[in-house]
Amino acid sequence: MRLTRHTDYALRILLQAALQPGERLSIAAVAEAQGIARNHAMKLVNELANAGYLATTRGRGGGFTLGRAPEDIIIGEVVRLTETETQPADCPNCALRPGCGLIPVLGGAAQAFFAELDRHTLAEAASRSRLPRALRETSRADDMTLAAG
Repeated sequence: MRLTRHTDYALRILLQAALQPGERLSIAAVAEAQGIARNHAMKLVNELANAGYLATTRGRGGGFTLGRAPEDIIIGEVVRLTETETQPADCPNCALRPGCGLIPVLGGAAQAFFAELDRHTLAEAASRSRLPRALRETSRADDMTLAAG
């Protein structure tokens, strides 16, 4: 199964927040550092905050942090939230559809994919990752406030 960019970006935002625990991150700085359009990053942060994955602070010096402990964020749950279509095939006009033998096979593959994602947490991903110094130095909300002030 191929993940959408929307999901890829959501996972990147969460991973960066997990790699910078306790730091308020700036949406603009994270978007720039990750190569994500700022508007898209704003939508994602809002979506992830509404689901409880992120905590946000508005205003000067505002930003976001993880809203839950990284060990409580299941990768499969995030992917289900951000993927609009989780079925591996969409074949509404297929003449074989009523009795197609591929539908259960593909459905089983999708279930196995999500079962694997459900076995892993953001904490595990963070423990295997390393935040490049450039990202660490440019994404904090405090830095954005100082630069703006």
